[in-house]
Amino acid sequence: MSVIMTHNATQEKTVDSGQDNSPAIGDTPHKPLARPFQQHQPLSAGWQGLMRTGRVLALAGALLVSGLSGYGLSSAEALAAEKEVAHPTAQNWSWQGPFGKFDQQQLQRGFQIYKEVCSACHGLQYLSYRNLGDLGYSKAQIKTIASEYEITDSVDDEGEPVTRPARPADRFVAPFANDQAARAANGGSLPPDLTLMAEARANGSNYIHALLVGYQEAPEGTLLNPGQYYNPFFPGSAIAMAPPLAEGQVSYADGSPETVDQYARDVTAFLTWAAEPNLETRKKTGFQVMIVLFMFLILTILVKRRTWRNVPH
Repeated sequence: MSVIMTHNATQEKTVDSGQDNSPAIGDTPHKPLARPFQQHQPLSAGWQGLMRTGRVLALAGALLVSGLSGYGLSSAEALAAEKEVAHPTAQNWSWQGPFGKFDQQQLQRGFQIYKEVCSACHGLQYLSYRNLGDLGYSKAQIKTIASEYEITDSVDDEGEPVTRPARPADRFVAPFANDQAARAANGGSLPPDLTLMAEARANGSNYIHALLVGYQEAPEGTLLNPGQYYNPFFPGSAIAMAPPLAEGQVSYADGSPETVDQYARDVTAFLTWAAEPNLETRKKTGFQVMIVLFMFLILTILVKRRTWRNVPH
């Protein structure tokens, strides 16, 4: 009887205390069902740098978009102007094709056009007078041509510049002392150097020819500034260079036609040669390389057949 009372008292004490003292399965302490809240670990230095980089890129992108929004109009106008440029008609040139080469007589006529017309404003700063030997001129002729120009390459004891006649090894003498003098003599426009013009312009040879023969009366409604001329082959169609060629302007000793088209074709040939004077050598070398490669291919096929002829496939 006393045992039963003691047991009941123990149960009542347990209930009153609100605690569950019964052991867990396997005599292991009871674990909470939910994990306590844990704070996030701080980001590593690498992740922090990556986030900073992302924010910088986002800011740069926003600035770029805002800048392009203001630039869009001018870009659209530039594209529209480019679409309005007339495309030059393809001409039949002697140097075209893998076996094409320059006509020396035409190159000499083109040099005459450059010398008597173009050289007043445009230079050939990357050519030397001795390069004219490729056009068929003799050393004596080249020396005479070079001596027509004066070069300043030293000063005297009082600091005054000393000039001398140009030599075949000298570069072509520029028509102006500097860009400022060139602009002052041409109404603010800077005449470009013509050495690489045939390479610098898309469809270079055809472009030069079309530009020289393409001067027209401005269509009605076309606005041109003073000193500008209408040429549909020039970007924007307004060019500061006056029509440089006219019928009978230059006299040819070989009896070639003295027309604007012939002048334009001859000086185009000369400027194409000036942009790539080694064109014929490059084509000749390429042809020789192709022959060697073809012979090597034949040799490789023969060696392969001889090596594998007794091997069953």
